[in-house]
Amino acid sequence: MSLSRTDQQLGLMLRLCALVSAAIVLLIVIFLLQESWPVLSHVSISRFISDASWHPAQSLYNITPMLSATLLSTLGALLLATPLGIASALFSRYYAPPAVAIGYRRLIELLAGIPSVVYGLWGLTTLAPLIAQLHPPGVSLLTAMLILALMILPTIALTVDSALLAVPIAYHQGAAALGLSRWATIKSVVLPAAHSGITSGIILAAGRAIGETMAVLMVAGNVVQHPHSLFDSVRTLTANIALEMSYAMGDHRAALFVSGLALMLMVLLLVSSAEIVKRRSAYV
Repeated sequence: MSLSRTDQQLGLMLRLCALVSAAIVLLIVIFLLQESWPVLSHVSISRFISDASWHPAQSLYNITPMLSATLLSTLGALLLATPLGIASALFSRYYAPPAVAIGYRRLIELLAGIPSVVYGLWGLTTLAPLIAQLHPPGVSLLTAMLILALMILPTIALTVDSALLAVPIAYHQGAAALGLSRWATIKSVVLPAAHSGITSGIILAAGRAIGETMAVLMVAGNVVQHPHSLFDSVRTLTANIALEMSYAMGDHRAALFVSGLALMLMVLLLVSSAEIVKRRSAYV
């Protein structure tokens, strides 16, 4: 079937947009490599894992404490926010009365628009003192997890809601014809059909959690150490870059760009893993 001129022009424009997006990502990677090269040219990558600590002024470049803090805070936030986000979307789409569902979605959209510094300020002044009553100091890995979970919850809820809305009405009609209950329809028909959109929402939320800076900087405690409990203070890679970039020079500055490369690699691995999972599920 031949395409109309409008379709051809639209296809060309979309290809150009895709090329521009890919070029931007490539340029970011090249920039990070260029800025990291002054330290990578004479410091082996293994030292960023095996050095005794993170003290760039003393030529010690171990980033693993901040890497573990980043991964643990992101994982904890996802474990908390994913079931809540999916439940929120299911509630607003299938259980809430129409008026309540509309108001609930507006509330979730409002949460998505709140600046991260506001979340951080609330966490520092309200949540951290509450946690400190359980176990000091209050600014800790647990606080960071809770704040990140609150921040990524709207992303998951809104994306899952859109995925649920995209499920063809014929699926619902077929489930009703089979006499399935509402929950049976959701569990056996709707969620499997919307799994691609749900996965995308979780990926977007994970990417935001990994890259979040200001809120985590305010509530995590900023101590460079491997956490031994949820109540230990930690420092993430993003917080480390924000704290030290203003005065870093020479190899210290380049080492911070290595941290940026590590973050970029984490996001690329996350997206690649999710794509593999989606392709495998398509053949099941």
